[in-house]
Amino acid sequence: MFKKNKTTGVNLLELTPVRINNHEEVDGLINILIPKFKKEFMKKIIPKNKHADIRVKLDELGSATWLSIDGNKTVIEIVEELRGNFGEKIEPAIERISKFINGLYSNNLLYFKELKKEKKKEK
Repeated sequence: MFKKNKTTGVNLLELTPVRINNHEEVDGLINILIPKFKKEFMKKIIPKNKHADIRVKLDELGSATWLSIDGNKTVIEIVEELRGNFGEKIEPAIERISKFINGLYSNNLLYFKELKKEKKKEK
């Protein structure tokens, strides 16, 4: 299941995720903040009582995973850290955390250091 991707030749567990978006902590859980508008002038038209960001609310495991993504640890290191913190509660840990991180990547909420380097080399 976690063999190298045939198109990129990269194993997800060996990659180092880096967060793109900011976050806020509410009641011990993380909300990922996604700007509603990319252009500065559009942000100025948002009413004062409305937020300029879309909030993606994470559960306990998602919040812990998000906070573990520091740009230095690989996915497998994050899995091992969370196994130490949560124990049997998160099993099957590799599958759950890999799927979550892949979802964050698919929604452009993080990137992988190694893949970004490959793209620079291709240009």
